[in-house]
Amino acid sequence: MSIGPTLLPLFEQLGIYDELISMGKYLTHMTDYSETSNGLKPFPPMDMRPVEELSGYAYHILARPNLHALLLKLVPAHKIHFGHRVLNISENDDKAILTLSNNEIFEGDIIVGADGAYSTVRQRMYEQLKAKGELPKSDDEELPFSVTCLVGQTRVLDPKDFPIVAQPDCHFATHHGKDKPFSWHTFNTSQGTLCWTVLHHLSKTSSKAAMEQRFMETNNSEWGAHTAQDMCEETKGFPILLGDGKIGTMGDLFETTPAELITKVVLEEKVFDTWHYRRFVLMGDACHKMNPAGGHGAMTAMHDAIAIANLIYAMPTKTYSDVTKVFEDYYKERHPAAVESFNFSKQAGKRSEKSIIGAIITYIMTHLPMWLWRMFLARPLSFRPQVGFLPAIALKGTLAPVIPPSEQNARAVFLKTQEHQQAEAGTAALV
Repeated sequence: MSIGPTLLPLFEQLGIYDELISMGKYLTHMTDYSETSNGLKPFPPMDMRPVEELSGYAYHILARPNLHALLLKLVPAHKIHFGHRVLNISENDDKAILTLSNNEIFEGDIIVGADGAYSTVRQRMYEQLKAKGELPKSDDEELPFSVTCLVGQTRVLDPKDFPIVAQPDCHFATHHGKDKPFSWHTFNTSQGTLCWTVLHHLSKTSSKAAMEQRFMETNNSEWGAHTAQDMCEETKGFPILLGDGKIGTMGDLFETTPAELITKVVLEEKVFDTWHYRRFVLMGDACHKMNPAGGHGAMTAMHDAIAIANLIYAMPTKTYSDVTKVFEDYYKERHPAAVESFNFSKQAGKRSEKSIIGAIITYIMTHLPMWLWRMFLARPLSFRPQVGFLPAIALKGTLAPVIPPSEQNARAVFLKTQEHQQAEAGTAALV
């Protein structure tokens, strides 16, 4: 995954910036390749370096499990419970109640559903709204998708066989298939591995429910244990660059990837309109699932987390009215941003499609003059939020960020609290 200027100020605040950067691979360029009968033809590379001047930060590519492990270390172990499923959410005496699959019950002031595209919290929340006739029709529809994805990460590779893993910077490559509805991506990591994805662009939009219905009718599951291997077999001959002019195939990566690290998934795309109800609220994929081609999925989810944390910090009381106000402010701030990221990601996804539109977008993106390319890069960089209740990180770069209302309010409360504490400390010293 890509981590860059829109998130790195947060990681500086959390004190893990240096460790995170050491785990990542510096991304200077992204290169598209068109498959031809003679191999792979490169497009002009897209230069990512101007973002450093604009924001003070660069883009870095790192393996998602490494970021997860790093963040996990920041949370006290007793606050995380693994191996449980949410069965139900309810309310009682101004408390939100969570019932788990082992019948364990937790109570709190709110429940935040950050539980993915098929969120149980969202499902239970929507059941309650639907029973009251208050659920929008669009929110009751299935998550659509038009792309299936094979994804994996190799074991540590020998640079003699795969020279690309020894390169100091990240080589992020997108390959466009010739006369086939596939595109595939590869990039090297700082751990000496290669991460890869293979995208199958379907001829029409589908949904998980439709797939399950076809399975029941044909007795041929799309998501059985064999399907990832079937897709590997189908795509193993796709060409890739291994570095130093060496040409390989996706099969070379499949053979060096542990079976447990190969997964076939669908890439759903949808922004829900209902994000909160009573003391329940959604964030991340639970309320907006985006095409990963835009690189906005994890970023947008973390921005949700920053916003709701800032709003909760500045919340005056835990009453139902104040909780409702916080959730309304959260939706007002984050829903338009999610829609913008969704549209950007959808357009980015079209770049990989085997279509006239995809070819046009790819050509334009790889042939922009530098002044226009800098404008394109600058567009998302203006939003670099920070946690308002932690010491602020000094602003960097030539492009001033937009400070969201949630951060402004939390910062004001934080500074006022600090002033009060300093005044109390001064009074105590005089006594």
